[in-house]
Amino acid sequence: MSDPVTAAVQPSPSPQRREPGREPVIRTSALTRRYDEVTAVDALDLEIYEGEIFGLLGPNGAGKTTTILMLLGLTEPTSGQAAVLGRDPTREPLEIKRLTGYLPDNVGFYDHMTGRENLRYTARLNGIPDAEAEVRIERLLEQVGLTEAADRRVGGYSRGMRQRLGLADVLIKEPRLVILDEPTTGLDPEGAAELLRLITELRDRHGVTVMLSSHQLQQVQQICDRVGIFVGGRLIACGPIDTLARQIFGDAPLLEVECAPVDDGALSAVRGVDGVLEIDREGPRLLVRAERDVRPEVAAALVKAGYRLLRLDLRSHSLEEIYRRYFREGSRHGDDADGGNRRRAR
Repeated sequence: MSDPVTAAVQPSPSPQRREPGREPVIRTSALTRRYDEVTAVDALDLEIYEGEIFGLLGPNGAGKTTTILMLLGLTEPTSGQAAVLGRDPTREPLEIKRLTGYLPDNVGFYDHMTGRENLRYTARLNGIPDAEAEVRIERLLEQVGLTEAADRRVGGYSRGMRQRLGLADVLIKEPRLVILDEPTTGLDPEGAAELLRLITELRDRHGVTVMLSSHQLQQVQQICDRVGIFVGGRLIACGPIDTLARQIFGDAPLLEVECAPVDDGALSAVRGVDGVLEIDREGPRLLVRAERDVRPEVAAALVKAGYRLLRLDLRSHSLEEIYRRYFREGSRHGDDADGGNRRRAR
């Protein structure tokens, strides 16, 4: 029997069906970008649908930012094609910029100007009439929680305030697509949570499609409808998180066990239970994968061995676990001929 992880990162026998009633906002075919001997993006096949939040995951240097730059027409591909809102980024970059909002990881503003003045400047650049711009600015400042700070100079803004102003700046032209590159980097937990709430609101209340590039896996799991995992310039997995989990782990239950103490003896006791496949230690708890629900047997084994059972629950697989397994397999098969470990991502 083939390893489920290896099987999951092999090419699909046929392209996946397009989701009914949803048109791709972004579509790429064999999109490739090389810099001399380095392939930053390798034959990317990807579809992102209208009204979804799509998470692009991967370590630094995986190809995420290069992909974004090609989609925006800021970098030309070496080969392959891309379409953004039905337009070619290489031939129609200005039209794509008109319809798309882009928030880079380091937002640039005029620090000597106020938040409101920066938004007015962006509105004029986009040809928005002054009267209409003022209405939009007031609404957006309230939406991102900057009404009280609107007339303060941006040079005195915190990182979180600049990110929220950046989101308002992106939305001033009412784009159909928003691309965010590491939007929560450098934010404290409260600031990150607020920004994630605003991003979710874009989808739920305004129907905006969001492409989010990040390595903050827990945050991505909170808000993304689908994710794509990049390794070495290749997209090795793409889909809803629960689908990716099933591809790797099958239907094997995952048990979360807390006992006192968590030591080698506890590991041995659980490992001896019939049906247990794998055990990982995660801080003060054990994560147990099994062929079936073995909670009664695990509880009995720990109590018999003299351990105090504190908690025993079924748990869904986290995006971090999924990412680690795909990343390990993607790295292991990174030299396969003709990109043999790529999946079509639709």
